[in-house]
Amino acid sequence: MGFLIRLIVIALIIYIAYRLAKYMMDPKRKIESALASGTFYFEDDRTDPRKNFHIVFKGVLFAGEKYMGTGEDAGTVESIFVWTEDSAKLDALGKEDFRFLEDEIRKNYPDAQINWKNPIEQVIMQEG
Repeated sequence: MGFLIRLIVIALIIYIAYRLAKYMMDPKRKIESALASGTFYFEDDRTDPRKNFHIVFKGVLFAGEKYMGTGEDAGTVESIFVWTEDSAKLDALGKEDFRFLEDEIRKNYPDAQINWKNPIEQVIMQEG
């Protein structure tokens, strides 16, 4: 009986450690934490070029959609469209902030053309 209780306790400890590690590594939790603290966070699965990426910068959540090349460029990301759902927070960002974001995206996708969707494009144009 004592052996069975020990085995159950050890299994419970392993399960709790697994769940805790899974929670700590969850990208959604990291995004929410970066949004709350206003820090920079870049979440991307580079192994899956079809999966969108997310960037948190100064409390604004951006999403980026990657488009693959065709022909000779098949398998590489050719263009990226970046947008945000919360356009009200864009007033706090300037042209230098968007340059910083472009540089961070180019670190992962140096050959991709980056396009900003409205209203981000309008904010950049007003600054310029």
